[in-house]
Amino acid sequence: MNGTGNGRRPRAILRIRFHPAERTEELYGQLLTVVEGISSRVEPLPADWSAYADLTGALAYWGRDTEGLVAVLRLRLLALHGVRCSAGAGPTRSIAAIAADATPPGAATVVGDTPYEIAAFLRTKPASALPGIGPQTARALARYGITTIGDIADTPPATLQRILGTTAARQAHDRAHGIDERPVTPGAAPRSMSASHRFGHDELDPDRHHRTVLSLVQDLGSRLRTGGESAQALTLALTYADRTQTTRTRTLTEPTAHTPALAATARQLLTGLGLQRARVRTIALRAERLRPAEDTVRQLTLDGRDDKLYRLESALDKATARYGSGSTGAAATFPRTG
Repeated sequence: MNGTGNGRRPRAILRIRFHPAERTEELYGQLLTVVEGISSRVEPLPADWSAYADLTGALAYWGRDTEGLVAVLRLRLLALHGVRCSAGAGPTRSIAAIAADATPPGAATVVGDTPYEIAAFLRTKPASALPGIGPQTARALARYGITTIGDIADTPPATLQRILGTTAARQAHDRAHGIDERPVTPGAAPRSMSASHRFGHDELDPDRHHRTVLSLVQDLGSRLRTGGESAQALTLALTYADRTQTTRTRTLTEPTAHTPALAATARQLLTGLGLQRARVRTIALRAERLRPAEDTVRQLTLDGRDDKLYRLESALDKATARYGSGSTGAAATFPRTG
């Protein structure tokens, strides 16, 4: 299992999630630098403020076991940046991810690499905890009485194939048995651009939430166009009165810097949270996976409406450059009178 029986050294994979009070692109880069000080094999996942790290080679270098090395990393993050984290580690990416998801901020879960330890950790977890099993797939499995990862492991592959299809069934069956050979792929974090607003008081008004998000969209859209870049995804992060956070990411239909397209996605993200009377302290919006605008192909339309909107955006960008941020924008973003 996991390559331990063929002479290879068991892997030690870490999934670490960062939980700062405030999120900025600069801080995320600094936290990654701390992780890279422990292991050179780090895969950034900026969308949910996490990262994978392969600790296999670092264990011998530092002269510690996995639990001890994870403790050193958590202590460094807290001492250098005051950031707590939740960490999960194990012999595969999927086990590390499940462990991290089940661990609260300020703690760590380390799963051993023996078949007994792997099975003891996985079998009682709900099927939806297994990477690749979303809510819809979990409901489909539940109709057949398959509700835990142990149930997936015990179900004959042919039965899983009838429910999930060949590829998904093979993947679920392997991961339920602790088999996942996917490597940690080092690389720089995809570029992003963010804008945020902190309310003067904990804001309860949903209308203010929506107008603030629209204002952030306009800011990001203008900066993207000025910089000649397009976004491939948007991430919305809300910080509440008790300092907890909710983060949601959605991939755009096509890479864009077009404000109406960005606004439509941002509204979907905010509406999907179902905030109602939530006490919101900070709203942050981040444009993810930036790419040069010249590499972006815009879908053609049969009318001239989009062209008019693009020309209007160009005029608004010029006004903003001349008169400053906040001088132009959609009427919905300006305070109402009366």
